[in-house]
Amino acid sequence: MAPTILIVGATGNTGRAVTETLPNLLKDNQAFRSHRVLALTRSLNSSSAQRLAKIPGVEIIEQNWTEITSDWLRENEVVRAFIASHNAPNQFAEESAFHVAALGAGVEYVVRISTSAPNVRPDCAAYYPRTHWAIETMLGSAEFSALKWTSLQPNVFTSSLMAFTVEYIKEFKRNGELGPLKLMVSKDAPVAPIDPDEVGVFAAHLLALDDPSPHNWVKYVLNGPEDITGEQLVGLVEQHIGTKVKEVTYEDLSLLDAILESQYEVSGQSMTVIKSINYALLTVWEGKCNASTTSKEVLAIAPPRRTPAEVLEGLLEA
Repeated sequence: MAPTILIVGATGNTGRAVTETLPNLLKDNQAFRSHRVLALTRSLNSSSAQRLAKIPGVEIIEQNWTEITSDWLRENEVVRAFIASHNAPNQFAEESAFHVAALGAGVEYVVRISTSAPNVRPDCAAYYPRTHWAIETMLGSAEFSALKWTSLQPNVFTSSLMAFTVEYIKEFKRNGELGPLKLMVSKDAPVAPIDPDEVGVFAAHLLALDDPSPHNWVKYVLNGPEDITGEQLVGLVEQHIGTKVKEVTYEDLSLLDAILESQYEVSGQSMTVIKSINYALLTVWEGKCNASTTSKEVLAIAPPRRTPAEVLEGLLEA
């Protein structure tokens, strides 16, 4: 078996681009030509998994990452890893267990996905950014000094931010009716949403470095290349439908509430905790998640390039 770079969440928002990008970076580097890329999926039958399995240099297997142990990592000769965890209330228990296993197995370097930088603090009203703060604090402790790691703090994903917008445009083109346009962003505050694929591309570049030491114990902020306000987003919608939007509500979280209720209402989880996710949008409305806050290292290594207008075009064509 060869030294292995593990991708946890290979078919997810960011993991897909890591899996697609990493093999090409490795084959151009003599030091990594013998390494294999091991991608994990929950189902080998999914279209995403089958597509990734066709990439030369990628081995994809069904494996529940929450069951990974130090022994499993050693058996598979994992030397580096990427992890994009879920954000359910038990995230800390499960992701921290993965990092403890990585430390015990002597894994050299881990790149993980965090969340929007202004929210990663112990007093954030939304629950999951506190989890990311706790994990980053744990990794930054003296006990984890043997494990190199980088935590990526991406802004809100463009695909998530525009989900209702895409459906609004498609619905208008189907029946010509103009209902209310509901946007999670504020009317005036600039925000630079990022394409999750571009987060994955940056992560792949880190994993392919000969020496990741300069990025050890570092947290990088990733935003899209261009700010957009709610009012400007309405303008994009109007370009696609060819008419004025009659009714707009900004800072509207009704769609997010509906998604959370459908996913968690019968889960036995506290809905008060779950719905605290809404508070994560406060920093967006305050204008704290704009393009100017992107880490300079991100711009130097793999700068995000897809604008909100370009992502919207792609989502409409999908």
